[in-house]
Amino acid sequence: MSQKYSLFADRAGQLQQRGISRQKALMLVANQAAVSLAGEWLEAFWCPQCQESKWYHVKKRDAQTYDVSVAPMELWKQAIGVVDPEGNPSVGEFTRRHARMMTYKIADFQFHN
Repeated sequence: MSQKYSLFADRAGQLQQRGISRQKALMLVANQAAVSLAGEWLEAFWCPQCQESKWYHVKKRDAQTYDVSVAPMELWKQAIGVVDPEGNPSVGEFTRRHARMMTYKIADFQFHN
């Protein structure tokens, strides 16, 4: 069973790279926060030789043809439902550090009377 993540574009340049005219790309991004990229997704496939899942960028060309390539890091920022490996930018370092901890040390907190 493989995992799939849909891709989206939130900048006109991302749409232009896919053959959409500059004017149409600007209009799409202005009218929508994110534009779903139909026929394009990230998918994990099991590799029996190395015994691990590997992620690929899949593009559907027609009913029977697909382009498949190793998923570059910049595409992860365009995937729906994926947790950002850098973390949520609105979360502070203290919160991020403590969310990763299995146990809390009282030394991390200062109590004053």
